[in-house]
Amino acid sequence: MSSKADGIETSTESTPTTPPPSFVKQAMRNMVRKGSKSLFHLGLTAAGFVGFILVVAWLGRPTLPQ
Repeated sequence: MSSKADGIETSTESTPTTPPPSFVKQAMRNMVRKGSKSLFHLGLTAAGFVGFILVVAWLGRPTLPQ
């Protein structure tokens, strides 16, 4: 579509733009760029998660009658 105002023709159609990269692509690019720091944080997160699961399992263990 186009509109005319004062003899100047302007287009109201938007030009096709590329969509922003997905969050997964941004995360992967960021991990490659930061290198060992990202791997260290991933290791901390994994260790924390395993520790959390072990604590919950220990607290929720069944008590067996003697």
